[in-house]
Amino acid sequence: MNLYFFYLIISILALAIALSAYRLIKGPSSADRAVALDALTNITTALLALIAVISARFIYLDVALVYAILAFIGVIAIARYLEGGI
Repeated sequence: MNLYFFYLIISILALAIALSAYRLIKGPSSADRAVALDALTNITTALLALIAVISARFIYLDVALVYAILAFIGVIAIARYLEGGI
């Protein structure tokens, strides 16, 4: 594929990371911050997968999968804490 296309996608993902980080910092409630953190982890996972495709090193896909699993467990722990279950 065209390398400029990948640069465009990376810049869009960087903008999404910046907007999610802003919501994480300025969120009016803890639930908004938890959703922003979940969005950040999903965007970062997509960025890791894109980097794996660009660099043609598919071991990075394994890193992205492990990161996604750990992020999911972390978000579940935060949700349980906010609910009062922990």
